[in-house]
Amino acid sequence: MAAVVAPIAEYGETLLFLATAGVVAPLFRRLRINSVLGFILAGVILGPYMLGALAIRGLWPHWLSLSKYSDISHLAEFGVVFLLFMIGLELSFERLSRMKRLVFGLGAVQVIGSSALIGLAAWLAGVGPGAAAVIGGALALSSTAIVIPVLAEKRRLGSTAGRVAFSVLLFQDLAVAPLLVMVSMLSGDPNAGFNVGALGALAPAALAMAGLVFVGRLALRPLFHLVAAAGTTEFFVAACLFVVMAASFAAAFAGLSMGLGAFVAGLLLAETEFRREIEVTIEPFKGLLLGLYFLTMGAGLDLSKLYLSFWSVVALAAGLTLGKAALFYLAARAFGVAKSAARESALMLGPGGEFAFVMIGAATAGGVMSFALSAQLTISVALSMLAIPGLGLLARRLAPAQPQAGLPSTGDSADAAPIDSAGRVIVIGYGRVGRVVADLLRAHAIAMLIIDEDAQIVAAARREGVPVIWGNAARAEFLRRCDLPHARALVVTINAPRRVEEIVALARGERGDLTIVARARDAVHATHLYGLGATDAVPENLEASLQLSEALLVDIGVPMGYVIASIHEKRDEFRKMLQPVADPERANRALRRPDPVNAARARRRGKEKLAENKPAEAAPAPPPPPV
Repeated sequence: MAAVVAPIAEYGETLLFLATAGVVAPLFRRLRINSVLGFILAGVILGPYMLGALAIRGLWPHWLSLSKYSDISHLAEFGVVFLLFMIGLELSFERLSRMKRLVFGLGAVQVIGSSALIGLAAWLAGVGPGAAAVIGGALALSSTAIVIPVLAEKRRLGSTAGRVAFSVLLFQDLAVAPLLVMVSMLSGDPNAGFNVGALGALAPAALAMAGLVFVGRLALRPLFHLVAAAGTTEFFVAACLFVVMAASFAAAFAGLSMGLGAFVAGLLLAETEFRREIEVTIEPFKGLLLGLYFLTMGAGLDLSKLYLSFWSVVALAAGLTLGKAALFYLAARAFGVAKSAARESALMLGPGGEFAFVMIGAATAGGVMSFALSAQLTISVALSMLAIPGLGLLARRLAPAQPQAGLPSTGDSADAAPIDSAGRVIVIGYGRVGRVVADLLRAHAIAMLIIDEDAQIVAAARREGVPVIWGNAARAEFLRRCDLPHARALVVTINAPRRVEEIVALARGERGDLTIVARARDAVHATHLYGLGATDAVPENLEASLQLSEALLVDIGVPMGYVIASIHEKRDEFRKMLQPVADPERANRALRRPDPVNAARARRRGKEKLAENKPAEAAPAPPPPPV
């Protein structure tokens, strides 16, 4: 029995978290409540200050509390790391340059302005200059880990407010590393000036970041091409995790934020053909680790401090939120953002963020501020973060019904499906059939996204300048990442009947109004695809026979108008015959047996068409000139 209890005591927090994740997320999703709040509240209840305290007194089982949540807090930090990696995947260096006005303009104004005003208020309240500088920088940041999931859950990332918030949060993430360096420079005496000797840490950090970008540009695409060519899902998952962890540890070794290293890795991979498949692969790890992060954050909240100094904590949280929101609203309006979008993004970015905990903790450990001030600031920031989903709901209620416009799209090339990419045709398969379809779409200037799961075909196409992406289209998550909900149509051209059936069924399940055109092996397969929801299924053997007949009729002198009319009529006849038939064998027999009624109708229409074309096409030849 002791041999069984020991592992439970050692891994109890991990097992409890997995059980909580399996209950909290589905329950709150069913109640239409943000799951972030669920994890934070679950952490508060299971933490050492509630059920953990009862467990210490023997009134509650130890294995049902997070009394030693610090054992999993280090793992929880990777939730923010994976989140920043996914943010990097949503961008690219090209897209970042397009958004530079919002990122480096509005974002810089928000961070610098909020830091200065909050730091000044702290200094006027009697806090030392070093501690005031840390407080200003820490409280100026917003919560990337809550704001982005809330916007994504409500499909607001593509709105003007979503783009504005996304851009500012991106600059805040870039500012984390300099702010942490500032904390290191202030460590020691809270009333002393900057530790100038710590400036030497910036040079190796900058070199490490430049080296990370250089190595990533050279090695990442060949690495993933090699893994994709192997065709094993496990290897691809391992490669994704390796890249995230290696970039994070490289940044941490250089004295930078682990999240910043992951963000740079995401930026580099955003320009490759493997981007969408990586997003689908990393998403479960990001969701699980972010849940763990919020659970540990809730477990660290001591509500007794809120009870002892309730009004001061609430006033600090409210003042922080409203003050930052007012300042950001004015800055956003100065940058030309519409009123409703500026109001929504200001309310979302007004509360504090998770990096405030990191900065305040580092400043407390370095002696920059007292433990009492640190505890009060921590509970105030956490309280403001809990209000983010409610503030987002309030902002949406105040916003007008019509979507806002006026900001540049975050989209880039065709291989990186942007947030607002609507009206594109998704072409699955870039073999001999897919190439013809893509050429015709390109000739008519129709936007498209081409997908293939053969790494060799993808590499060859990209060498030719065709932006084909690599991925498994037989997964609903991947199709959603390719913006299937807003696609104009889906064309399946691959030569694998079972895969075609899977993709057609998945796409039809995702969207009932989507136009789906699929390549069929034969009439039986076409009938089955119609039953799965295909709008049109094109059998290879029938199209080959129609093309052969068209060439024959033209070569033997039948007028072109008559040939085209009869070919179209025959194609419509096949389509009508295949669609309503439930028995595939019956359809196959019908296709092999001529229909006398349809044949007579075709001959009659052909004669009418021939009569129309006869004067022009069968005009008598002029008489020869006299000798």
